[in-house]
Amino acid sequence: MSTPITITDSQFESEVLKASKPVLVYFWAAWCGPCRLVSPSIDQIAREYGDRLKVVKMEVDPNPESVKKYAVEGVPGLRLFKSGELTASAEGALTKPKLVELIEPHL
Repeated sequence: MSTPITITDSQFESEVLKASKPVLVYFWAAWCGPCRLVSPSIDQIAREYGDRLKVVKMEVDPNPESVKKYAVEGVPGLRLFKSGELTASAEGALTKPKLVELIEPHL
């Protein structure tokens, strides 16, 4: 059983790009209403897929480098990485079934 870990710009390479399994990066903000709707689903995904998927949370305001590098234009933002490569992305309040649709093909 896994829970999402919170990372910063300085941890992105080691925690995401060099990870041994696919990584879902959840970009969020404290002031973001839709983020509060999506967060429980992100936690569920981390628990249910923890054996095959790493889930990390990254707050956008204190981490501008990663936000810029991966073109996060709105929150909540999701980026899926596999073997250090960006393989899927989405923005907006996705339902849990839509989250599953986003990640399943990459596991």
